[in-house]
Amino acid sequence: MKVNSLQIEIDGIDKEILRFLMEDARKPILQIASKIGISGAAIHQRLRKLEQAGVISGSKFIVNTRVLGYSTMAFVGIYLDKASSNPEAVKELKKIPEVLECHYTTGNWSILIKIICRDNEHLMQLLNNKIQPISGVSRTETFISLDQQIERQIQL
Repeated sequence: MKVNSLQIEIDGIDKEILRFLMEDARKPILQIASKIGISGAAIHQRLRKLEQAGVISGSKFIVNTRVLGYSTMAFVGIYLDKASSNPEAVKELKKIPEVLECHYTTGNWSILIKIICRDNEHLMQLLNNKIQPISGVSRTETFISLDQQIERQIQL
């Protein structure tokens, strides 16, 4: 498989390493090395190559937001009064910690955001007091997620 950024070749060993780390980024390198049958140094070298090529862009812990009291996930389609309002609107959305993702989209909305809230009242407050007052936002359309049924990364 070729990756466009630097036209790096991803071979079967690279894919195996990535599969192990996508399953659990804390998996010890030596454990991966023994399962694949190459040295830990070779794993480190391959990981460095994949990072430099932009195939890997870090690792992170996944926080269970429900345990922290955030039980309402919503997607909000944002209509802008004009396309040129986008940069300023995104700048303001970045200031709202509950905004987890922001996408510039085709279709009816200019922007689609994913937000996490404690409950529906918190969601309403965010919409009324923080999102809808942003300069350039003409209106919003909100979809509350009842249950996330699939969460995954691309399979290699």
